[in-house]
Amino acid sequence: MRNEKLLNYIGGKWMEPSNNRFTEVTNPATLETIVQVPLSLKQEVKEAVQAAKKAQKSWALVPAPQRAEVLFRVGVLMKENKERLSQLLTMENGKVIEEARGEVQEGIDMAFYMAGEGRRLFGQTTPSELKDKFAMSVRAPVGVVGIITPWNFPIAIATWKSFPAIVAGNAVVWKPATETPIMAYELAKIFEEAGLPKGVVNVVFGSGADVGEAMIEQEDIRVISFTGSNEVGRNIAGKCGQRLKKVSLEMGGKNAVIVMEDADLSLAVEGILWSAYGTSGQRCTACSRVIVHEDVKEELEKRLQHEITKLTIGNGLDETVKVGPIINQKGLEKVRNYIEVGKEEGAVLLAGGHVLESGEHRKGNYFAPTLFTDVTADMRIAQEEIFGPVVSLIPVKSMEEAIEINNSVEFGLSSSIFTRDVNKVFAAQRDLDTGIVYINAGTTGAEIHLPFGGTKGTGNGHRDSGVAALDVFTEWKAVYVDFSGKLQRAQIDVE
Repeated sequence: MRNEKLLNYIGGKWMEPSNNRFTEVTNPATLETIVQVPLSLKQEVKEAVQAAKKAQKSWALVPAPQRAEVLFRVGVLMKENKERLSQLLTMENGKVIEEARGEVQEGIDMAFYMAGEGRRLFGQTTPSELKDKFAMSVRAPVGVVGIITPWNFPIAIATWKSFPAIVAGNAVVWKPATETPIMAYELAKIFEEAGLPKGVVNVVFGSGADVGEAMIEQEDIRVISFTGSNEVGRNIAGKCGQRLKKVSLEMGGKNAVIVMEDADLSLAVEGILWSAYGTSGQRCTACSRVIVHEDVKEELEKRLQHEITKLTIGNGLDETVKVGPIINQKGLEKVRNYIEVGKEEGAVLLAGGHVLESGEHRKGNYFAPTLFTDVTADMRIAQEEIFGPVVSLIPVKSMEEAIEINNSVEFGLSSSIFTRDVNKVFAAQRDLDTGIVYINAGTTGAEIHLPFGGTKGTGNGHRDSGVAALDVFTEWKAVYVDFSGKLQRAQIDVE
């Protein structure tokens, strides 16, 4: 695939952008160019929407179990190609190969799960208040949906959004991140091979300013499902609101692991390392704060420092590597700037804090796993999303203080607590103000059959994944069947 020119996938055809403009995509581990991706414009979006609108009318009439059979074939093809997809994912994204395999598996799981929903898509029946009258509700497809996906999970998040949309009878226009287009290209080929009718899924590559904005402006796109930054999400929400367009947002987190004085510290260290430095901290669920009881603070610091030295950093295609590169130079600079912010605020740097630029790391975007201690809850490094391998230790005196600090940030995606006390467990799962709560595990590892999303600045109330994802891509329709043979007026003719 070296330096291949990818093409848009519109109406079942592979098409060059009308402006013939492409940009290079580089491997963040080596800085080598791997493919070229189109920089499409409004015209391509318009064509994709027209194709989707035409295809959706007939796709919605296909019985849902038959729609599900196509998704099942997609899952089978993904499973057959799992290793090849994983290798390509690591090459374009940088995450280590075991994480790439896990991400592809997540897509496989979602295909089979949503295929099952093709025989469910449950509505409700309810007694009518009038005689000889039947009342029920059913799910109806929205029509054409637009999905905008990020680079950090280039195939998993796309499946969270596209698969429920497809099984529900919608057609999709998808704008992938330009940093990671290969997974979109490969998934489009799999849709094609699985027999998905032309136009049901359309892929338009390009920038947010061009393709993303054009999707928002298209009247026939009735839903925008977006995962990305809070700033961009707020902009999308405002513009969609003016157009009465449904919008689903997932916009990041500032997630914390709470370590109480009775915690299994070995387990806590393991959970923190995986949550904080997996994917080089480039997850919306990554642990970037550790709220630790003062009685075990020093011991936890010592153990974390020791384990950080064991982390192997490098090209994710190497099976022995545990921490891969940052996605690009911009991301690297952002992390570096936050290190300086932390120092200026008075945090104590215990490990890392610098770009890796020598030896095997010379050609790549590598940052050393970083640990700050003696951080206070109001510091910027404890409040703002860094999106890199940076962890801040915040000491507390009680669980109540830990909960308060956990909830004091703008975001509310994921949280975790390590404790052996069952009373603390139940209090924590009640009081932690996040959409996801883990007990004696890190802040990452969501499973596809449960809803994914968060509170406050993380989202706007909708959820990806699980049955809840169907709510984004369907409308509820109430149906009344009166078989009395006469006009009956609800609320008026009740005896």
